[in-house]
Amino acid sequence: MPTVSGVLETALYVEDLERARRFYQDLFGFETLVADARICALNVVDKQVLLLFRKGASSGANVMPGGTIPPHDGDGRLHFAFAIPAEELAAWEERLAAHGVPIESKIRMQYGGISLYFRDPDGHLVELATPGVWAIY
Repeated sequence: MPTVSGVLETALYVEDLERARRFYQDLFGFETLVADARICALNVVDKQVLLLFRKGASSGANVMPGGTIPPHDGDGRLHFAFAIPAEELAAWEERLAAHGVPIESKIRMQYGGISLYFRDPDGHLVELATPGVWAIY
């Protein structure tokens, strides 16, 4: 069996690409890797990329010099999680408050980890998760 070495990209589809970019850069400090009218790719950490696509902008094939990226698009409120160290949970709660981002839920998981849930400007559910959220994390 060939191997998979991780999840490289996570994609969100947003109404206002510039608003979404500002939200993630201001809150998390992510560096922009690529940005144009269709996409903004943000460097999360350790070879992990958050892709922000303007809704509808990728519903046709994207022809590039090296080949063609097939059409894709999404709608609705999606969910994803960022891993955070347990000792930084309180600092993240303070940072969210300082940026005017309300915490929608805070729960302790069965393995002892804690998750904070909040929404981005497009209503996507963002989770900050400490170790112990999963048996493997």
